[in-house]
Amino acid sequence: MATVDNGVVLVVEDDGAVRNLVSTALEVHGLRHREAATATAALMELTSASDINLVILDLGLPDRDGVEVIRALRGWSRTPVIVLSARQEDADKVAALDAGADDYLTKPFSVDELMARVRVALRRLAYDAPAAPEPQTYRNGALAIDFDAGVATLDGDELHLTPIEYRLLCLLARNTGKVLTHNYILKEVWGQALAADLPSLRVFMATLRKKIEPDAQGPRYLQTHVGIGYRMLRVDDPAGDPTA
Repeated sequence: MATVDNGVVLVVEDDGAVRNLVSTALEVHGLRHREAATATAALMELTSASDINLVILDLGLPDRDGVEVIRALRGWSRTPVIVLSARQEDADKVAALDAGADDYLTKPFSVDELMARVRVALRRLAYDAPAAPEPQTYRNGALAIDFDAGVATLDGDELHLTPIEYRLLCLLARNTGKVLTHNYILKEVWGQALAADLPSLRVFMATLRKKIEPDAQGPRYLQTHVGIGYRMLRVDDPAGDPTA
């Protein structure tokens, strides 16, 4: 079994049985971890430790809602957060993702799926590492973007994109692997998050998809999360499901 050495995973969960299950799975996969049963304990760990590279967070904590923990963390850190919660409503998922969570998994959950998402989050740290300056050219499979020139290509051929399509593509590309909610995209591209603009977003995403997806029946790049938003998949990432 392959192991990953990427710092420490903080497990924030007030249910002892679930906390032990997640911690055991991390140990089996060779990942170091710490545990916290409350929001207060979690924030103390996050503010005092420098080796925490990932947080697995329950939302229903006894002293503070998990969404508030995410908002507080995002005030000073980009540490990836995977929400592990019994809340299954779209509104709860949107709230957590808008607050800054990177992924959302509902209970009851598959340990194998959780560990796959953990691996994706840890691999993303390498992509986002600040050690090197941000490349001026983005590459993802056959898709490339030259940010300086303002040009996107597919298989070397220039894509003829409208200004909004190009801004959408760049936003998704810079956040590859992350689910971006409708509200977040609207704020970043339109400058505001009005319900009246949502149909326009869907139209532009549909036209963008037609231009960058070689196979309309089997999209590789753009994943739709119904009722939530969109995600740019990394095409060489086996944990991503391009057909979802």
